[in-house]
Amino acid sequence: MGTKGADRKIDYIEFNVTDIESAKAFYGAAFGWTFTDYGPDYCEFQDGRLTGGFARAPNVSPGGGALVILFADVLEDVQAQIENSAGKIVKPIFSFPGGRRFHFTDPEGYELAVWSDR
Repeated sequence: MGTKGADRKIDYIEFNVTDIESAKAFYGAAFGWTFTDYGPDYCEFQDGRLTGGFARAPNVSPGGGALVILFADVLEDVQAQIENSAGKIVKPIFSFPGGRRFHFTDPEGYELAVWSDR
């Protein structure tokens, strides 16, 4: 599966959880999701259409929610657009297995991320 047509579309959902095994058990049983572990602190899920992840966190705020991650062909271009549109970069571009990403907050304070495979 490629990323054609994915520019600036929601691409990945990430949930902070305190117990990855418990999250896998629930979502596997309730929705039939499958999983790929990437060490003790991260697990990717597949729901048959969308992939996402469970990231281990020491605390989870029930009112918080998932981290919405958008895809961009060129991270730097989108970062500049966010900065020019009253957004604030809260985690500068960093590399991870599979690509690079950064996090930003919108004017209301909601945190989202943008990633690229380039």
